[in-house]
Amino acid sequence: MVNKERIIHTFLELVQIDSETGKEQEIQPILKSKFQSLGLNVVEDNANEDPRLGANNLICTLASNINKNDIDKIYFSSHMDTVVPGVNVKPTINDDGYIYSDGTTVLGADDKAGLAALIELIQVMQEQNTPHGQIQFIITVGEESSLLGAKAINSELIDADFGYAVDASSPIGSTVIAAPTQMKVDATIYGKTAHASVPDQGVSAINIAAKAISKMHLGKIDEETTANIGRFEGGSATNIVANKVTLNAEARSHSDEKVESQVAHMKSVFENTAQSFGCSADVRVTKSYPGFQIDENDHVIDIAKKSASSLGLNPKAVIANGGSDGNIFNLLGVPTVIIGIGYENIHTTKERIATQNLVLLAQQLLKIVELVTNESN
Repeated sequence: MVNKERIIHTFLELVQIDSETGKEQEIQPILKSKFQSLGLNVVEDNANEDPRLGANNLICTLASNINKNDIDKIYFSSHMDTVVPGVNVKPTINDDGYIYSDGTTVLGADDKAGLAALIELIQVMQEQNTPHGQIQFIITVGEESSLLGAKAINSELIDADFGYAVDASSPIGSTVIAAPTQMKVDATIYGKTAHASVPDQGVSAINIAAKAISKMHLGKIDEETTANIGRFEGGSATNIVANKVTLNAEARSHSDEKVESQVAHMKSVFENTAQSFGCSADVRVTKSYPGFQIDENDHVIDIAKKSASSLGLNPKAVIANGGSDGNIFNLLGVPTVIIGIGYENIHTTKERIATQNLVLLAQQLLKIVELVTNESN
């Protein structure tokens, strides 16, 4: 049985370890030690050769305890990093049964709830001598930074037939079976500088960018596609006509054709608007991560749904509008869905998770292991 007091303790311990994305160097060795102490073989990759990452990914393998070769090998994944502000988290359990931060930071349930559930899963399996095939636990860095850690992972270290990313804000019992492709659009607009007292002698890059944005299709484009300007920076002083601004934008869609069309539109608007002022725009479009969609009849989804139903949960298949490490693992050829954790208000200082959700999540993961083991026989 899942030990409620223990999993809550593990979660509270983890959220109090600073691990903002790119600064995972404190939590990573603690997690490595925990998995090693549970008897798993732990391997680090070389992810942190990327200076944007604070540590390496961990690939932790729990050997099969069954003398059979036909049991599916599976993996679970969670990420160790959090968004900002995530330093000096002070969690509290309120009378409503939810765990919150003190309101000055995020809580970090995304994704330390997943980590706590994975650790509890291993502990319960060992206590109950649960039969299981080989299970890998892939713990990534840099997930909150466009999945950088998963992108850097050495795919040769992954040895699984299919897997589950334990990292979705959807309700406990739900399974994310599809997620969009995300494209980044980074633009630099060049104007002409002048003193602000003689503005006719210059061309404001800020004005060019504003005109471009006013012409651009942004927000919800259709049921599958969104676009957003996330950052706008430029200028130096009020008495200088700004000659340069930079903008960081994105588009995402469940249709590759639509997302390609959207970013092409954004690029052309920046370039054409700048040109109309006799100036220029340098626009760079890159794919941040690919989308995926798993057929609802696939075995990996069937197992997830059965595990939810067995606990009286709603086994709903969900199409997400955000990405996760599951996007990358699917790209690597390992069929992956994302398990709902039910944390709420993620990426805000109002983030919270119900203590009961931690227990239910660990129970569902145990049921997945049981089903995989039994249905492979």
